[in-house]
Amino acid sequence: MKKAIFGGTFDPIHIGHIHIAYEALYNLHLDKIIFMPAGNPPHKKDKKITDAQIRYDLVKRAIESEVHFEISDYEINKKENSYTYETVELFSELQRNIEWYFLIGVDSLMELEKWKNVDRILNSCKLVVYNRSGFTVEEVAKKKRYIEEKFNKKIIYINMPIIDISSTNIRNNIKAGRSVNYLLPRGVEEIIHVLNLYK
Repeated sequence: MKKAIFGGTFDPIHIGHIHIAYEALYNLHLDKIIFMPAGNPPHKKDKKITDAQIRYDLVKRAIESEVHFEISDYEINKKENSYTYETVELFSELQRNIEWYFLIGVDSLMELEKWKNVDRILNSCKLVVYNRSGFTVEEVAKKKRYIEEKFNKKIIYINMPIIDISSTNIRNNIKAGRSVNYLLPRGVEEIIHVLNLYK
């Protein structure tokens, strides 16, 4: 079997995330995508992030009818910082018969050398990079080639159609009283409304 871990703060999850997951699923012929809401991401310590359990519930609602999608509470249950290398090593150790992939955007690829123990990430899974707006093809190709040569590992690049939606813009629209229903998976806006989030 082939599975991919799709990590993120998902604050909140939106249809752009679902689009990325399906593109990876079909392009790489995966069996499952595991959504991994971040617990305490070390690179976002200076930002206010919605409670982890709430973000988990939003993702769970968003993917509840998707047979190829699962959710893990591994990182939100960690008391200490969530590091990617620990996550991929644990999952590859627990399920050794699985071919593991890890999804990141090109913005994360550009910052990859700042991540902790990058070599251990690349040794535990196949890194999959999806395109995002704001980066040229040349920039991405140059960085991809540099990382591959530095760590002697291949990186998979998926040039998928871009749905330019951000969780930040969704939060801002909610704060401004604008509708965001068309940007969110079914059921997510209901939870946001009930809990009065992002006001």
